[in-house]
Amino acid sequence: MAAPVLTLRDISLTFGGSPLLEGAELSVFDGDRIALVGRNGSGKSTLLKIAAEIVQPDKGERVVRGGATVRYLPQEPDIAGFPTTLAYVEAGLASGDDHYRAQYLLNELGLTGEEDPRTLSGGEIRRAALARALAPEPDVLLLDEPTNHLDLPAIEWLETELSSLRSALVLISHDRRFLVDLARSTVWLDRGQIRRMDRPFGEFESWRDDILEQEERDRHKLDRKIAMEEDWVRYGVSGRRRRNMRRLGELFTMRQSRKEARRVTGTVQMTLSEAEASGKLVVEAKGLAKRYGDRSIVENFSFRLTRGDRIGIVGPNGAGKTTLVRLLTGLEAPDAGSIRFGANVEMVTLDQKREGLLPTMTLKEALTGGSSDTLVVNGQSRHVVSYMKDFLFGAEQIGTPVSVLSGGERGRLMLARALAKPSNLIVLDEPTNDLDLETLDLLEELLADYPGTVILVSHDRDFLDRVVTSVVVSESERLKPGTWVDYAGGYSDMVAQRGSGVAARRADAAKPEPARAAPAAETAPKAAPAQKRKLSFKDRHALETLPGTIDALSKDLAKLEVEFADAGLYARDPQRFEHLSHAISAKRDALAKAEEDWLRLELLREEIEAG
Repeated sequence: MAAPVLTLRDISLTFGGSPLLEGAELSVFDGDRIALVGRNGSGKSTLLKIAAEIVQPDKGERVVRGGATVRYLPQEPDIAGFPTTLAYVEAGLASGDDHYRAQYLLNELGLTGEEDPRTLSGGEIRRAALARALAPEPDVLLLDEPTNHLDLPAIEWLETELSSLRSALVLISHDRRFLVDLARSTVWLDRGQIRRMDRPFGEFESWRDDILEQEERDRHKLDRKIAMEEDWVRYGVSGRRRRNMRRLGELFTMRQSRKEARRVTGTVQMTLSEAEASGKLVVEAKGLAKRYGDRSIVENFSFRLTRGDRIGIVGPNGAGKTTLVRLLTGLEAPDAGSIRFGANVEMVTLDQKREGLLPTMTLKEALTGGSSDTLVVNGQSRHVVSYMKDFLFGAEQIGTPVSVLSGGERGRLMLARALAKPSNLIVLDEPTNDLDLETLDLLEELLADYPGTVILVSHDRDFLDRVVTSVVVSESERLKPGTWVDYAGGYSDMVAQRGSGVAARRADAAKPEPARAAPAAETAPKAAPAQKRKLSFKDRHALETLPGTIDALSKDLAKLEVEFADAGLYARDPQRFEHLSHAISAKRDALAKAEEDWLRLELLREEIEAG
C-alpha cells in the first residue's frame, strides 16, 4: 500500500483542565474522503489546525509525504488586507498553479473578483475563502464547516466540485446530506481519542451507537466486579496475607480505572416553554407585495398558516427569505396586500446572525438579563447554572463573555435563550449553523413534539426533510420576480414535484449570458439519498425501559389480585374492595398498553435492522 499523504501520530494537547486530544492518530491516503465528526468542543477544529500546521500539539508528530501540498479552510476565514477578492485568492497560488482557475472559481461562486474584502458579508467571505482553498487543487484539502453561510445552489455546486477533485478530503460539517454525498470514511473524535470507520457516513450513527452500548455493558460489568471485591474486603479479609494484599491492589486498580474513564459528554436537555395554544389560524396573507427600488422581492403572495404547521422557506441567497419571514411575522409592513394574525399568537425568534448576543455579555446576562440568578422555563423557576447545564455549559462558565465562545457554543446559547421564552410560534433562521449532529437530532425531536407552529429558514436539506411539512420556494428565476410557491412535504418532496432543486439567483439579470449547457441541477433533479430509518431517541429509551415497567406493573397487579382474592374482604371492608377493583382494572390497562408499546417498538426495531 502507498504511504499516506498526511499522518498525525500520537497527538496530545491539553487546554487548561482535561486533555483535549490524547494519543490521537490520523492517516490520510490518496483519494480519501473523510468525515471528521464529534461533539462540539471535542477538538475537531483543533485537530484540523494541527493537520494544517497552524497549532502545535504538546506531543506527537505531523508527517507530510514529500512534495505533497495541504490546504486548509478555517471555520471563520479572515481575508482582510487584500485589495480585491481575486488578489486574495491568487495570493494562495504557487508559481506552477493555473491562475485562470482563481477567476473561474470566484465566478462559479457568484463573485467577480473585484469585490473589496472589507465590504463582504459572511457568505461572500466564505465563498472567497473556498476559492482560495480549491484553486491550487492540493493533495489534501482540510475543510472546516465549508457549507456554513452558503445557500443551497452553492452547497450543491460545492458537492459537485469536490467530487471531481483528485484531492483527498477531510471534512467537518453539520450538514448530513453533504457528508452522505461525499464521505466514504468517518473519523470519530470522542473524548480525546480517534476511531475510524471505513464505510460511508450513512452508517456512522448505528456504528457509534453500537460502540457506546458496548462501553456501557463493559462499565456495568466493571461496576459489578468492583462491588463483589468491595464485599470481599468488608467480610473476607483474613488468613493469607499475600493473596489478600494482591486482591486489594487489584480492587484499587479497578477503582482507579473506573474513576479515570472519560464518559460521553452529557446530552443537551432541551425543553420548549409552551405558551397557551394559539387559535387555529396563525397567519393569513393575501396578495402580499414588497419591493426595494426596482426589484420585486415578494409579489402577490397569498398564504395561510394554521396551528401545528411546520413550513420551510428556501431559496438562493438574496432571494428575499428574511424579508418574507418578516412580512409573515408582522416585523415589516408590505407595500400591498393584507396580513391577518390569529388569536393569542406568541412568537419567539432565533436569528441567524446571533445578533441578540453582545460580545461583552456573559452567559448569565444572556440568559437572565443580568438582574437575577434565576429564570422561568415552562412555568418553573430554574437557577441559571442548572439551566446552563442542560445545554452542556459548565458552572464555571457563568461569567464567560460571549466573545470567547465557539460557534457551536454560541448556537447552543441562542437556543437556550429562545427556548426559555413561552411561545406557540417559533421562527428559526438557520438554526443548524455550528451545531453538532447529536444536538441537531434532539432539536429535530423537540420540534416534532412541539404543539405550536414552526417557520424554518434553512439550507440544510436533511434537516428540512426531517422537520417541515411544506416548503415555500422562491421561483423568481423560473417564473416572475417576487414569486413564491408552496410545495407539500420536505425538501426532497419539493425537488420531486418541482423537477429540480434551488437554482442560483443570477447576479445580473439584465446582462445576457453566453449560450451554454444547462446546469445539471436544472436538467435533472439530483436523487436524494435514501434516508436510513432509525429509532428515535424516545423510542430507544422506551424500548430500554418498558421491560422494567412491565415487570413492575406485573408485580403490582399480582399483589393487588392476591388481596382482592380474599373471600371475606367485601363484608369486612367494602370501600377497600371497591378501591382494589378500580386499581386492578387500571393496572391491567396500563400493563396491556405497555406490552403493546413494547411489541410495536420491538417489531419496528427488527424491521429496521433487517432492512
